[in-house]
Amino acid sequence: MRKILTFLCLFFFMLQAGAQVRKTVAILGDSYSTYQGFIPSGQACWYKIPAKTNMTDVCDVEQTWWWQVIKEGGYKLGKNESYSGATICNTGYSGNDYTDRSFVTRCTRLGNPDIILICGGTNDSWAGVKMGEYKYAGWTKADLYKFRPAMAKMLSDIRHHYPNVDVYFILNSELKEEINTSVDEVCAHYDVPVIKLVDIDKKSSHPSIKGMRSFADQVLKVIKK
Repeated sequence: MRKILTFLCLFFFMLQAGAQVRKTVAILGDSYSTYQGFIPSGQACWYKIPAKTNMTDVCDVEQTWWWQVIKEGGYKLGKNESYSGATICNTGYSGNDYTDRSFVTRCTRLGNPDIILICGGTNDSWAGVKMGEYKYAGWTKADLYKFRPAMAKMLSDIRHHYPNVDVYFILNSELKEEINTSVDEVCAHYDVPVIKLVDIDKKSSHPSIKGMRSFADQVLKVIKK
């Protein structure tokens, strides 16, 4: 009888411990997801300490969208692989080579997450990068300088490197329609849900405190279903 009771106690303890395990969230992003001290050293950062008040009113990491998602969702933060100004493809502003910072280059640096939140495409839209053709295999180096094939290669690599991980793509508001439709098309191919942001308050084209709050709410509404 004592052995049975001991076994039952151990069993229920293990169940309780398992229920308390928090899922790890990794972020793959651009300036919208940066915060000084929370991204890899040397990567460009928009949200800094102290805040540049002429550019943003966000002055605390707890005001960022991803911090609020992690705290309120009951998650824990893994790798925040964000780089201000980064494009998904290898082409950046003024046609410069952004291979060192592109999403397609950084997408396998996310640690060991349970959930991956990708927030990108904004700089590709702003920089006016070439769209290219939809291509889901056999990518060449030249392909990755265009948005559609680079987007596909990025999601293919993520699916390959992180099996059984929940992946979401967060699409900024006010982007070019060709970016929006391309994201929809490629994400559908890889069965990646798209969270389409709406009515995000911004300062200097970046989420303000109010915008970050709305950003977090919209993400939580999808991933906590």
